[in-house]
Formats: sequence, C-alpha cells, structure tokens
Amino acid sequence: MNRLVTLTPLLMLLLFSEEAPAQTTPGSDIWAFRISGSTPAVDVGSAVRVTQRAGYDNQPHFAPGQRLILYTAIDSVGQADIWSYNLATGERKNVTRSEPESEYSATVMPSLRRFSAIRVEADSTQRLWSFESGGTNPEVVLKDIQPVGYHAWLDDDRLALFVLGSPATLQIASVAEGTAQVVAEDVGRSVHRVPGRKTVSFVQWAEGGAGWISEYDPETAETRRLAPLLEGNEFYAWDPGGVLIMGQGSRLFRWTPHESEGWEEIADLAPAGILAISRITLSAEGGWLAVVGAD
Repeated sequence: MNRLVTLTPLLMLLLFSEEAPAQTTPGSDIWAFRISGSTPAVDVGSAVRVTQRAGYDNQPHFAPGQRLILYTAIDSVGQADIWSYNLATGERKNVTRSEPESEYSATVMPSLRRFSAIRVEADSTQRLWSFESGGTNPEVVLKDIQPVGYHAWLDDDRLALFVLGSPATLQIASVAEGTAQVVAEDVGRSVHRVPGRKTVSFVQWAEGGAGWISEYDPETAETRRLAPLLEGNEFYAWDPGGVLIMGQGSRLFRWTPHESEGWEEIADLAPAGILAISRITLSAEGGWLAVVGAD
C-alpha cells in the first residue's frame, strides 16, 4: 500500500480541513491544561506541550485513572500510529508501531484492559479494532461494519459509530451480535457518550448548513437537540459533570444542557499560543483538559 499516493476516505476526512488545499495534511499539535471546579476554570499558565513538531498530532484521549494521553501521530512518510504521552514524566511512546496499517481515534474500552481504534488496513479497509494497553494482540471488534470513522462506547457491548458514506450516518452497534443500526443521517465527526447516561451525543447538520449537538437514547430511540454548534467548528467535549465544552478561535466556551441560553466564554488560550482550537477532550476524573490547535 503506497501511503503517499493512496488516500482513503477516512484519511481525507481526518486530515483535510476546509482551509487546507488538496493533498496537504494540515499541521496540528496538542496542549494539556489543568482545570478545576464546575465552570470549569482553566489554568492557562499550566500549559503542557504534549507535542511540538511539524505534522499531524491530533485526536487526544485521556486514559481513565492515569495521567496518560493517547493520540494519533502521522510521520513524514504518512504512517499513522497511536502514541502516548505521560503527563507525569513527559515520556512519549509509539504504542501501535504498525505498518502498513494505520490507526486513529484511540479510546480506552469500558473494561479498561484494552483500547479500541480505527485501523486502516493494508487493503484500505477501515474497521474498528482493539489492542492491549501496550499496543499488542490486535483484534477486529466489528468484522462486517465499515468504513468506520469515529466511535464511542456506551457499555461493554454497545457503541456508537460514525460511518462514512453519502450521507455519513450515526449507527448503534452491538459487539455480541456484530450488527449495527442506522439511527441518524447527515452527522458530524464528534461522537461521545453523555456522562452519567447510556446515551450518545453527536453532531447533526440541518438545512442551510447549521449544526446542532444532539442526544440519541438507544432505549427509547428518541433524539433531542442540546445546543447549537459554534460557527467554524464541529468538535466538542463533555466535562464529567455534564457540561459541554467547545472552542472557537483561541477561546473556550461552556454550555449546560437544558439550562444555558447561550455559549459562555470560560477561557482564552491565546497566551499559550493557541489561536485555532479544534478537538478538545477532558479527563474522566476532571483535572485535565487537552486541546488541539493548529501548528
């Protein structure tokens, strides 16, 4: 597989922003910040440079109970692997070290013993796989479901999938059954379990290009809108208390579902050198925030 020439739909979706010219991988880096309280308050002065290089470092995910961030890094020849960064020691490690396969969107599984990731296989098949914490013993999670772009676990068996297509769909899958059901169409790339609930939040595009963060309940098959997207971004995250966090430019905002009437600014990360926030994630225990910004 020639990774310098063959671009799969997932690679194009992950790497090519609207501002990026075709065949260009936009550079991105990851920062981590200490946070506190229910607002949450962001200590901008505590910024840690998780990555600092030319190229794509993106899709951060905190390993529960550890000061460890998993993320996707693409090297100079186009190989994508899952890396880890230890906030306590500053150590970076290539976890998956696979070739010619590439991995994206690492997520620790509910059992905490393995992590799952999207693997682009040698024949460009895009499926969900799982790995031991050290990146060994890869196993296909959902053999017959592809091409998967993003995922979020609801429990040990069920998970939500962003599946590429025209249109892209949100699907609820069962590992035990090996099946998935389409529950929404015209969806965006940010999919999460809602804290304290077995429901999934996702981005749904409306007519005219407006986007909403919506919630789907697999038990009732009901969908409801939670908050409008901020202009220019589709990525958001939840804090452990059920508050939505989203970035726009250099600023972070919060929204409390069913309470807020508008996005409330909580921090400006410009002093840390971040001017274009995209993905964000928070540790499950609170205390840490990771932010992706342009190089």
